[in-house]
Amino acid sequence: MPPSASKLRRPWQEIAKEAQDYRDATIASLNPPVPRVPSDLPKAVTSLPESLLDSDDIRITILPPEDLLNALAAGHLSAAEVTSAFLRRAAVAQGLVNCVTELLPSLALERARELDNYFQRHKKPIGPLHGLPISVKEHIGIKGLRCTTGYVSHWDNIAKEDAHIIQVLAGAGAIFHCRSTVPQTMMHLETDSNLYGVTVNPYNSNVTSGGSSGGEGALVALRGSCLGIGSDVGGSIRNPAANCGIYGFKPTAFRIPTDGWGYMMAGADTVESVLGPLSTSLSGLGIFMKVVIDSQPWLTEPALFPMPWRDVKVGEEETGKKLKIGVIWHDKVVRPHPPITRALKETFVKLQEAGIEVVDFPPYLHDEAWAIISSLYYPDGGEADAEMIDSSGEPWQPLSEWIIKKNACVKKLSVGELAYWLEEREAYRKEYALHWNKLGVDAVLCPVGPGVAPKHNTAKYWNYTSQWNLLDYPGVAFPVTKVDKSIDEMPANLVKGLSGSDEDNKKLWDPEEFDGLPVSLQLVGRRFDDEKVLAILEYIKRKIDLPFR
Repeated sequence: MPPSASKLRRPWQEIAKEAQDYRDATIASLNPPVPRVPSDLPKAVTSLPESLLDSDDIRITILPPEDLLNALAAGHLSAAEVTSAFLRRAAVAQGLVNCVTELLPSLALERARELDNYFQRHKKPIGPLHGLPISVKEHIGIKGLRCTTGYVSHWDNIAKEDAHIIQVLAGAGAIFHCRSTVPQTMMHLETDSNLYGVTVNPYNSNVTSGGSSGGEGALVALRGSCLGIGSDVGGSIRNPAANCGIYGFKPTAFRIPTDGWGYMMAGADTVESVLGPLSTSLSGLGIFMKVVIDSQPWLTEPALFPMPWRDVKVGEEETGKKLKIGVIWHDKVVRPHPPITRALKETFVKLQEAGIEVVDFPPYLHDEAWAIISSLYYPDGGEADAEMIDSSGEPWQPLSEWIIKKNACVKKLSVGELAYWLEEREAYRKEYALHWNKLGVDAVLCPVGPGVAPKHNTAKYWNYTSQWNLLDYPGVAFPVTKVDKSIDEMPANLVKGLSGSDEDNKKLWDPEEFDGLPVSLQLVGRRFDDEKVLAILEYIKRKIDLPFR
């Protein structure tokens, strides 16, 4: 940086203070004021919103999106009262876990009044999402609002228009009531930035909410939102959904609009990054996908596949054919911690008891998959990200250093080297398709990660989610049970680890600290089987009564 530019640069701390002051001002603008959150918080805060908010706010915000939409469409609730309740609960969630970059009360309540006026005049909703508040991950553009992607140097980046996904959802009647935190570089399974600090897990502040959609994960878990928009290039929707005990879906690439959201690798197709939903209910994921795809977004964004949302039937009752589910117990690199294995075993048994065929699904070269995808994440060797960090003088977060500076696969690639890794990607995709064909399963059940929500700055094993990003397979994370330290014990006979990463992961297991945390799993389907994956999980959920009590 030239000396003159260096002299003109504002201290990053000053910009961070401005960011936090602005966020706090949006919360302070709520009328009546939001109840003050106690300064001395317990580790677990999931029950606190209902002790701070009034009964009307609680009655509305505990409803899942499908019930809220029914109540709004029937006129039992107004858009204004629903929006006000979620604004207030989001403000409380921010005070508890630091998950919000700003509330949008003026924008949201003005839109709510417009929708209520429409409903009064026409006696019907304006669209399928009429009056539903939706939270938005901060890097998704909303006209006139900042879009930092977690970098201090991007503080003055103002979106010139609404992202395509925002336009589609607004057209369906949605209301955007708040924006959620993201990490520096957008490439952490943690949500921490110098602009806003660390977003903690509602179940235990000593562990992470996940990343990079960790603000959404924590916010939705605390019901400051019932449906939010996240993004996923290596696990960034499924990981926080799993950590926070909610539902999260990574769709196949180019089914959901991609125009108008900030991301360092935007435009590069080395690893496709996707937008997708996080929700308090499984139905919420399907509602989001159907509404967006029913709008035919490919008519204005030609990169998208012109593929309507399909009504998929699954199960022997509907199709005359048994479901066949494959189970990946571990990826031959890292064994999951005891509660993940227990959740897999319990689900395996219950699926069999429900008459569903369940088979082992041997992992196919999952260690090679990480070598390929981590080589393709930063074909510029991380230069652009390093410039974005260093240009403001902000410090590097530990996981930014880990993924860019300490990752042996991150190198500046020549044209020939990039072509090599793209060929490796396509060869691996073909080999995996043949592997799946041999096993003939409808979907694969597997871990979301090598453990439950880990302690801060320790989430360094992405392979259980990034595997499916490399293949571009859709996957849904869903809650199954909770950690129970009395039964979740590390087996004594595991003398030798599968790998160095496995040994590292074993050291992270802490039954005392993790006791009571959500335990989630992941269901994965083949490319473009988005509808099928969600339908299978809905069927399974009903058959075996997930999550387990």
